[in-house]
Amino acid sequence: MAAGAPPHGAPTVEEQEEAAGVGILLQISMLVLAFVLGHLLRRRRVYYLPEASASLLIGLIVGGLASISNTQKSTRRWFNFREELFFLFLLPPIIFQSGFSLAPIPFFSNFGAIITFAIVGTFIASIVTGVLVYLFGLIHLVYKMPLIESMMFGALVSATDPVTVLSIFQELGTDVDLYALVFGESVLNDAMAISLYRTMASLRTNASSQNIFVVILRFLENFFGSMSTGVGAGFISALLFKYSTLGVENLYNLESCLFVLFPYFSYMLAEGFGLSGIVSILFTGIVMKRYTFPNLSEDSQRFTASLFHLLSSLAETFVFIYMGFDIAMEHQSWSHIGFIFFSIIFILVARAANVFSCAFLVNLVRPPHRKISRQYKQALWYSGLRGAMAFALALQSVHDLPEGHGQTILSATISIIVLTVLLIGGSTSTMLEALHVVGDGNNAHPRSLEDQENFEGDNVGNIELNNVEGSSSASKFKLKLREIQRSTPSFATLDRRYLTPFFTSRNSDSDDDDPNGAPQRPNELQGLESHRLPTRDTD
Repeated sequence: MAAGAPPHGAPTVEEQEEAAGVGILLQISMLVLAFVLGHLLRRRRVYYLPEASASLLIGLIVGGLASISNTQKSTRRWFNFREELFFLFLLPPIIFQSGFSLAPIPFFSNFGAIITFAIVGTFIASIVTGVLVYLFGLIHLVYKMPLIESMMFGALVSATDPVTVLSIFQELGTDVDLYALVFGESVLNDAMAISLYRTMASLRTNASSQNIFVVILRFLENFFGSMSTGVGAGFISALLFKYSTLGVENLYNLESCLFVLFPYFSYMLAEGFGLSGIVSILFTGIVMKRYTFPNLSEDSQRFTASLFHLLSSLAETFVFIYMGFDIAMEHQSWSHIGFIFFSIIFILVARAANVFSCAFLVNLVRPPHRKISRQYKQALWYSGLRGAMAFALALQSVHDLPEGHGQTILSATISIIVLTVLLIGGSTSTMLEALHVVGDGNNAHPRSLEDQENFEGDNVGNIELNNVEGSSSASKFKLKLREIQRSTPSFATLDRRYLTPFFTSRNSDSDDDDPNGAPQRPNELQGLESHRLPTRDTD
């Protein structure tokens, strides 16, 4: 055999190049079909088949046709999908856009509730799911896995991604507070789920340190280390654009290029330190939208907002297409069908424990007119779809758990994603109408401009406590919280007096800013935030 010649039966360089070209053509064709079909569905208001469901079905159909036509091997070579592509190029823009597109006023006015659902609730859901999987495995009702691996599975399936539900929320015009709760929780609980998963994975490889204190310490190290990296990168970018005056010098291309590079800088910096790049880039998106984006010129604002919205849409659509394609093409562990069936029941139970326990805690400190109603609790429970993040962690589990447990977890996770996206996503509009939380009949609580400016609600350090007079111990507890509130400056005050003037070039009390400190941007930009609710005519 000549030196450098391919092994017998292996594809030649020309065949590999041809397969790569056909694969790219196939992927582009499916993306075009998914976007066109999604547009037609939106135009005709077909809510029982959302865009994510349509993308998933396209992947299923193409993969199924390839499987029954005896071209599975060649098609798999055409559709060569590497996990490095997923983690380095697809997930970062999705996660960054999630943080970047946060609407400030509803997010911060519900910040306390969002943090409770995202951190406490995700922890509860992970533990409940992991414990149920482990206990049912002990009595041989489901596939038996060790406790740590059960906890890893509980952590990864606790990452919600209700992009389908939120798109229908936008179309039907649901209450902005409910929208903020669902969206804010889905953004932040990704970070929580990743940190929990990585903590459990590290404990599995270091069995000698499996105690509660090590678990807590490693989780705090991973989560807050990643968050600090992302926040630090965001603040550095804000100062850079504030003092470089690139927009004044009309260096729009350089300004836009630097803005696009900073999220990836944050991502790779965290990964280099052994932390979570996904958590880091999420908080970079939140900080850059708040402090860096106002320092850009108008042209750069328009371009970067459009670019990240575009990249996020492409990546999200491709992920759902690939999930459907992978189900049809790959050999899944369907022999453990009982594990898949019970896992779906477990996540529903865990989601209920998450939502109703956290809503109870939030309602303890909320005034009567802002308590989370029963309808909102049910809507929050119903909105727990799984998507890109759960799929990414399940892919990672195949490498972390090579004994076959990882493949079983991947099959179960894919099944959960398909069922939640198709069934729950398709029935969301019916659910919202049944709960009466859409249109003019919902329980929206309009807040005055002064309320918005002060982030009244359950904001951190500024918990609103009214009607606390009473003789019970709960009233004394609320009075104590009020004393703490009065002696502690709110985040809004800190942001208005110190952070905004220091990191941005605008005056904190400028007339051009909205009550939350976000700059008033041109009308063209208002529609670029993919998660902003449409304006409803209430006159």
